Amino acid sequence: MKGKTPMELPIYQVDAFASRVFTGNPAAVVPLERWLDDATLQGIALENNLSETAFLVKEDVGWRIRWFTPVCEVDLCGHATLASGHVVFAHLEPTRSEVTFASRSGPLTVTRDGELLRLDFPSRPPEPYEAPQGLIDALGRAPRGAWKARDVLCLYDSEVEVRALAPDFGRMRTFDAFAVMATANGSGCDFVSRFFAPRSGIDEDPVTGSAHCTLVPFWARRLGKPRLHALQVSARGGELFCEDRGARVWIAGRAVEYLQGTITV
Repeated sequence: MKGKTPMELPIYQVDAFASRVFTGNPAAVVPLERWLDDATLQGIALENNLSETAFLVKEDVGWRIRWFTPVCEVDLCGHATLASGHVVFAHLEPTRSEVTFASRSGPLTVTRDGELLRLDFPSRPPEPYEAPQGLIDALGRAPRGAWKARDVLCLYDSEVEVRALAPDFGRMRTFDAFAVMATANGSGCDFVSRFFAPRSGIDEDPVTGSAHCTLVPFWARRLGKPRLHALQVSARGGELFCEDRGARVWIAGRAVEYLQGTITV
């Protein structure tokens, strides 16, 4: 735009909940010296065209974080917070082993735990919910039962059923919920899941940390144990190591850096 001085901003792209590139969930992380206007933040997220872009600003104590999908700001995002923790530890403050991000969902801590990065997030246990027929039609297969917190949780009988789902995202966009998750007992882990959020610009999210704020308390009660090994069985796939800690959940995974560069806006 005429008269506007371009800004150069650092950008990192990190595959979260992944042990190698091209798996897990890619997130962009953009550290800022100060907050830009929301339209610019949203424009960067749209240009990145990833499920989430995280923006960080350093404060007196710790950092503040905000997350944007290509179409909207969200109140909580796990994989982009994990990616942001990686960027802080690897590039911004390499002597640290723990960082707390201020956010719309309260303080969120990322801790180095060996080769893992561990998120400390709020627990969002679900309540029983009667799934409307329109949602069942959109999923293409009726669940055994349904529950709801921020997102709707649909329980299936097997991992095979969850993997086989082929939702009608057009129909799902008419359903009034931020997102829908499908879950079942896992054949090689405690539970599996998939996460669909077409109303937020993400038909299927590869790996969803925030979903585990609901999945972890649900499965901890169902299986009678607090520590859980989870797989998100999207096309890219992701592995999560979780613990139910009452009002909080721990969600841990690996992070692999894919890209480091500069954007001009």
